[in-house]
Amino acid sequence: MSSESSEGSDSCWRGVPITEIYGSGSPWGSPEFPLVVPSRNHAVLYHVRGDGSADTPPKPQIGQDKWDQDHVRLPCSPESLYPVENSNGETRLKKRWKMIEHALQHPITNSKELAEAIISYNTKFKKIWKFKALHKFFNEYLEEEESQYFFDVTLPEIAKLALSLPKLVQSPIPLLKQNMNISISLSQQQISCLLANAFFCTYPRRNTRKRNTEYSSYPHINFSSLYECRGSSSVMEKLKCLCHYFKRVCTKVPVGVVTVWRRSAGDAVPAWDTQDASLAALPLHVDSETTIENAHGLIQVDFANRYLGGGVLTYGCVQEEIRFVICPELIVTMLFTEMMKPDEAVLILGCERYSEYSGYSNSFSWTGAHGDVTPRDSAGRRRCAVLAVDAKPYAADAYQYQRDMVDRELTKAWVGFSFHTEGQCEGLRYPGIGTGNWGCGAYRGSPRLKSLLQAMVCASLRRPMAYYTFGDPELRDEIIEMYNTLSRYNVTVGQLYKYLIQYSETDMKRTSLYSYLNQVVSQPSENNDQEFMDISSTSETSQLELSGSLQKEFLKDFGSPDMFSQESEPLVEIVVDTNDNKKASEQQSKRLHGDNSLRVDVSPPLQHEENKSLIQPSRLLDEMQKLDDSLQLHSSPSGQRSGIRHDADTSIRNKSQLDATAEMKKKVNKRITDYFSKKT
Repeated sequence: MSSESSEGSDSCWRGVPITEIYGSGSPWGSPEFPLVVPSRNHAVLYHVRGDGSADTPPKPQIGQDKWDQDHVRLPCSPESLYPVENSNGETRLKKRWKMIEHALQHPITNSKELAEAIISYNTKFKKIWKFKALHKFFNEYLEEEESQYFFDVTLPEIAKLALSLPKLVQSPIPLLKQNMNISISLSQQQISCLLANAFFCTYPRRNTRKRNTEYSSYPHINFSSLYECRGSSSVMEKLKCLCHYFKRVCTKVPVGVVTVWRRSAGDAVPAWDTQDASLAALPLHVDSETTIENAHGLIQVDFANRYLGGGVLTYGCVQEEIRFVICPELIVTMLFTEMMKPDEAVLILGCERYSEYSGYSNSFSWTGAHGDVTPRDSAGRRRCAVLAVDAKPYAADAYQYQRDMVDRELTKAWVGFSFHTEGQCEGLRYPGIGTGNWGCGAYRGSPRLKSLLQAMVCASLRRPMAYYTFGDPELRDEIIEMYNTLSRYNVTVGQLYKYLIQYSETDMKRTSLYSYLNQVVSQPSENNDQEFMDISSTSETSQLELSGSLQKEFLKDFGSPDMFSQESEPLVEIVVDTNDNKKASEQQSKRLHGDNSLRVDVSPPLQHEENKSLIQPSRLLDEMQKLDDSLQLHSSPSGQRSGIRHDADTSIRNKSQLDATAEMKKKVNKRITDYFSKKT
């Protein structure tokens, strides 16, 4: 796949045009996601209409309240009770919803009265919650006219919306728990109602921060955690976004729907060292200016916290938190989505964007209303897919290159990127992925590594990838240059995986990742001898003995990690013993490793041999041919690797007296690789 920019060096992008990531000339030309169909694993909270493009919100689905550990405990449930102390000091249980109705039906004219209303049904926190950010926002940050308009016009409508919960949500909301493949569809109107209740902090059992409580493995949903923050600029601006959202949905009721999928990979994750997909077949677009939320028509990656939303309701104001406040319907996922495990991801389809913004982190600022013109699909969902995958934080930079860390990130990306890839598919899968520097901020991830890991997953799934470097043209160019090198040498996903593991075993302070990869892919026969090839033995091959000269040459030149990989199962080791005591050495090896399979030890047991001479290529090939004949194994007349054809060995044998040049060694390497592959 060509990766040259057609717009010249001054373009903000490199690689293939974005239309190749779309798969058509339009962002909306890719296939739609599955329609909304109620099932055991798909809870639909509204009545599904035949026409998804209706101009009115869908009606709520009628169900039965469930007050248990598998469903959201709604504040309007008859089972939602709250202890109240009367004037005599006696405590009795009252229906929480009655208390909420009483508080919100009275006029609220300022932030102090708003805080008192919230405390009236959260009396346990009367001496704890100070509402610092809330008071600063309305009393100092906003203009007096803006604050007055909010309390006079917007807040009464938010209260009405919150109190409509029993009418708008009549079916139980299942919790999206760990290890489950389950989904929920709900209307935008229902979401606005649920978020209005979060604004007024009505959800029971969701305020404590103690461990081992019922919802300790779920994100915070009540806005009290945001109101309690110190009045930093980013907190104030997030409150602006949320107030703007409520003003919009109270002015004009949204009519669309949203689907939330939770996916657990289980045992489906591939073995990365065996993936033969070529990186050259991956359409890659790298852009230094576009932001992910503007990657229309693609699956847009949310660099998530394992608790969805991260710090959106506290001090956080980076990629995930910004996305959640400009698209507040995403916040509803925090109500019912349990903390993600390493092999899980969440996909949200249909959220609408309401706000424009500028800046990032401390410089974040709401800049005005956003009119979302994203088309809807056949089910009435905005064609905006947000994929939440949480990266792993690292205490030190070097940790991310360790094998278990690489495996963890590949697994996480794979379970997310493989949403709705079931079934046979010839060619590329659309929509493509829109991603970027995943986990590369406070989590200390390297964008150069993370770009490769995500490209590996996309290549294995045949899903095009657009990578956004967030204003870093140097990184953009480095990623494309690295991609071009990997493509030029036809490196597969499995080979790149092995190279990354090898790199983790080097002195990483002396060599950068990309420098190392440029070196090893251009000199494949010179790779480190760190890994092993597991060759399953048969009754014939388990007693096979290589001649001494062949063993020596094999161990000298063929310790390449792209030939050998370590496995955890027991192996038989053939040890090259330069002493005359060869039989004793083999017996010792069998006692240590058993007789189940054949292991070729490529550690350096021959370093003490100072006068070892090179075996000539023709002799090595003759030895191989003899073994082929004795075992009735015949390799194909020509071998192929990475799309390069290798001629038969007959032409090589005619040059038996030539020196073992670098080119000849490469051919010998290839012949032996094919030879042992045939034996397995």
